[in-house]
Amino acid sequence: MGTEFHSHSSPSLHSHPHYHSEESLRAIVNRLSRIEGHVRGIKTMVQDSRPCPEVLIQIAAVRGALDRVARLILDEHLNECVTRAAQEGRIDQELADLKAALDHFLG
Repeated sequence: MGTEFHSHSSPSLHSHPHYHSEESLRAIVNRLSRIEGHVRGIKTMVQDSRPCPEVLIQIAAVRGALDRVARLILDEHLNECVTRAAQEGRIDQELADLKAALDHFLG
């Protein structure tokens, strides 16, 4: 199993490289692709004037799917990135970045 390099950049967060397995990245991207298709389906439901309760149920399904993807990303970050930051002596910055991201996520 290979490892792919990608960098997160955000004006408010410290940017540093992350290494994740190709399998993990593929699983997350596949889930996001399914969610993208589901959102397009909801758009079609609205355009077709489907009953509001049906649309709301589908929106709830998408929200749940997004929450599950967020959990996968958080688990991956804790297992890989935070561990690596601790080994490299960057744990304080890594935790500050994670706290800032969680503040935005939890809103």
